[in-house]
Amino acid sequence: MANRHLARSIVLQTLFEWDFGGRNNSELRNILHKNVEEFGPGLTDFSFIESLLESVVNKMDAMDSIITKAAPEWPIDRISIIDRNVLRIGLYELIFMDKSEVPAKVAINEAIELAKTFGGESSGKFINGVLGTIYKEMGEPGKDEISRPKKNSAGVDVTKLPVDRLGGAVVYAIDEGKIFLAMVHDVFGYWTLSKGHIEEGESEEEGTMREIKEEIGLDIEIGKKVGENEYVANDPERGKIRKKVSYFLGKTDKKELELKDGGGLDEAKWFEASEVADLKIYNDIVPIITEAIKEIIL
Repeated sequence: MANRHLARSIVLQTLFEWDFGGRNNSELRNILHKNVEEFGPGLTDFSFIESLLESVVNKMDAMDSIITKAAPEWPIDRISIIDRNVLRIGLYELIFMDKSEVPAKVAINEAIELAKTFGGESSGKFINGVLGTIYKEMGEPGKDEISRPKKNSAGVDVTKLPVDRLGGAVVYAIDEGKIFLAMVHDVFGYWTLSKGHIEEGESEEEGTMREIKEEIGLDIEIGKKVGENEYVANDPERGKIRKKVSYFLGKTDKKELELKDGGGLDEAKWFEASEVADLKIYNDIVPIITEAIKEIIL
């Protein structure tokens, strides 16, 4: 067994004992050392085990919130102790680990293998479903590869799925000769663009202006469309749906942002355009922001 896989197994067993025993943090390190001695005496990457365990515990509340959103029919306390801790390990590696060290697909596959080894008969499928939903919602590469008709692994033609229309904007302001962009931060740890659902009877422009006002409290002057993307997501009630997002330029004054509660966002902030390149943002948002800045400069 590879060192990293064995390390994850030991972290899982430690989390299981800790969770089952009432989450006594003072006992966590003792449980870990006992499990290392019993199950991994030959491990050479002990720092990885300690770091992974500490990180999962420290970010547990945030990850439990994400799990609840991805599987609303399964409250955390109703998920088996093994399955919920497999989810926590997989989710931490999926969202917070350096992708060059642990690629997203590796994080998901490792979690599935842990579930198959230590969980029940349906654990692997359950873990795959929840992490797969989160992976798609994160906007990882490949989510927008549905520009031509094709079928997924279940034989479903994605072009025949229900469609949700969304409108978003690269919200910008010119202040003292500098370009500032209003960005929102989501529970997955990414900075992204404000967007929301377009209601029946609204045009894309009308819906976008309303959603920006509702989400971050700004009135915008809608401008040119600067991009669009499309991806498949899982809805708790409707199942798989296609989300089609149109993005516009949105000019406004540089006022204080007022982020509404809920919606998977935890912060809204102005950034100078030159700072955006250093942010953790979704791959499919990059060309949209780039195109928007070109239009603003022209």
